Amino acid sequence: MAKASIKKFKIKAKQIRRSTIKLLYKAQSGHPGSALSIVDLIVPLYFGDFFKHNPKNPTWEDRDYFLLSNGHAVPGLYALLAHAGYFDVNKLTDLRQINSLLHGHPKKDTFPGIEVSSGSLGQNLAVGLGIALGLKLKKQTSKVYVMTSDGEQQEGSTWEAVMYASKLKLNNLVAIVDKNQCQINGYTKDIMPSLDTLKDKYQSFGWDVSVIDGHNYSEILAAFKLALKANRPFAIIANTKIGKGVSYMEGDYHWHHGVLDEKMLKIALMDLS
Repeated sequence: MAKASIKKFKIKAKQIRRSTIKLLYKAQSGHPGSALSIVDLIVPLYFGDFFKHNPKNPTWEDRDYFLLSNGHAVPGLYALLAHAGYFDVNKLTDLRQINSLLHGHPKKDTFPGIEVSSGSLGQNLAVGLGIALGLKLKKQTSKVYVMTSDGEQQEGSTWEAVMYASKLKLNNLVAIVDKNQCQINGYTKDIMPSLDTLKDKYQSFGWDVSVIDGHNYSEILAAFKLALKANRPFAIIANTKIGKGVSYMEGDYHWHHGVLDEKMLKIALMDLS
């Protein structure tokens, strides 16, 4: 991928993070940390050459699928979808308000581009598996990308899906782990020390794995290229920073959720300028 494309991704990521922060400030609730940490991982999908999609026809039959299992990160996805042409950026308001399309967690058939409802952690890798299997049975070549958190790797349902995907040889299924090392009540290394190493776990269950810096576009792009050629289910374990881009949030698990005041908003927008 040309350096010009990486520069474009970085510009888009800043725009999306700024929109995300504004959404969360107006809502006075939500989950800033993961909403910001996932952005660099999904920008190349929607603005690069890896992901088949059509903003003018979100339910296009031959599209690839993106599922956000860690649904609390959805403000970042709403902002990305708007900047990708699915929704008017100027109408990107009213997060978590009654009668708004922008629910606090993804809800199918509300906001364009949201494929499934989510938020109950550990569920969507199994949903993605079902979609991937259905595509295989229909002899379609589309891929299914499922974003998960590292905290939800603690859910047994995640590993049931990992086992079954390997049995079915679903090379059209890609799991992306946003490994920001934080969850709602602490750092993952403290809450579940045996979580690592994730790479060894996925490989032992028959997956191909790439471990990357989840904010380095060269590494992200290389991982997506490998995923396209995979003969087995593919996992991208992306080491990220919670609250990426905002100085007072980065690396602090307390920003898994939180409320921004006016001063915090100004600092965040300056950081992302």
